[in-house]
Amino acid sequence: MTPLLKKILGMNLGLVVVMYGLLIFGIFSIESAARHLTEGGEYYANRQKMYVVLGSVVYFAVALTDYRWVRWLALPMYLASLGFQVMLMLGIWKAPGDDVHQLVVPGTGLAFQPTTLVVASGIILIGMSFDLLPRLHRIFKEPMVKILLVGLLTGIPFILVIINGDMGSALVFLPVAFIALLVGGVPFWHLCAMLLFGAGLLPPLYYLVLPSVSERGTERIEQYLGYAKTRRVEKDDGDNWAPYWVSTAIGQAGFKGLGYKAKESQGSILDGRVYIPRRTAHNDYIFAVIAEEQGFRGALLMLTSFALLLIQVLFVAFYSRDFLGQVAAAGVVAMFFAHIFESVGMCVLLTPITGIPLPLISYSGTFVLICMFLLGLVQSVWVHRNELHGVVDGRQ
Repeated sequence: MTPLLKKILGMNLGLVVVMYGLLIFGIFSIESAARHLTEGGEYYANRQKMYVVLGSVVYFAVALTDYRWVRWLALPMYLASLGFQVMLMLGIWKAPGDDVHQLVVPGTGLAFQPTTLVVASGIILIGMSFDLLPRLHRIFKEPMVKILLVGLLTGIPFILVIINGDMGSALVFLPVAFIALLVGGVPFWHLCAMLLFGAGLLPPLYYLVLPSVSERGTERIEQYLGYAKTRRVEKDDGDNWAPYWVSTAIGQAGFKGLGYKAKESQGSILDGRVYIPRRTAHNDYIFAVIAEEQGFRGALLMLTSFALLLIQVLFVAFYSRDFLGQVAAAGVVAMFFAHIFESVGMCVLLTPITGIPLPLISYSGTFVLICMFLLGLVQSVWVHRNELHGVVDGRQ
């Protein structure tokens, strides 16, 4: 048996099946959610298929390559993504629209969101630092040094993303940083102290810092606190328009839903009247479309699939051979969970409106490529789990 065939047969089949199940479910959901747009739902579904094919090449290439080689991509990716954030801030190659946080490559029409790239590269870079730096000097084993290191690697892009007005994506850095510290061996009381310190900083950050860097972020939080206090969303054509109709679409669906590509005559809020925001129904608000058409059972099936996927990634992290694999896999769980929680939460009024894609489901172009790259990295951790490489902190 050749080494390549041995690696292929040693892949975690459960991860592959659940990932592709969610991707296929997402393609059908995108076709329905975008059917009212000028290009038609089939256009966006076909483009998503193209990204899935490209992502599959990336997925299997990364999965079958030892992740200890892939790690060397982390620093160039991280520095490049910071550069992209600066370009976005300066308006260089920026896509048109105040609410669009993407860069467009001149002459190609190719648009991409650099935030996901900096999160992905940051996860690998943190794991790489925890794995390599303790071999250079004992000081890098100290909890405060690890806290400063993670704070630096996540804090810089966090500030840049906030300045660029993408509050939803910036929030993803918080669970990623916390999980990296937890898995990286930082004592629990240090983490508790950090949480208390962070809670103490919330008032000045909210009242003094946030309004100066993201006026819309402040408005959305105040809007959320308003309907959280009254336990209802007023129907109007202003700021409450999207929260009201998105939550109504989910609430009216019942257990079975209205059916795939439901018509206005069946009670669909998306079809005909298009009360779910039409330009973002197939990405940021796709959960509302899924819940309306597939009902509680469809939404539960999707969330259960996500839970199964994340549990399997945690299982891979447990069997990793080193810190790099553990931190990388745990960081992927944190990133996916943050996206799922924010994307679903804003549709059911559990969180403020943030505008963030649902992993593997939303029409998102480069985001689905990054997601498949990260899941390929997790698969590589599993495939190469029995190949020992040195000893770090007393563990192989």
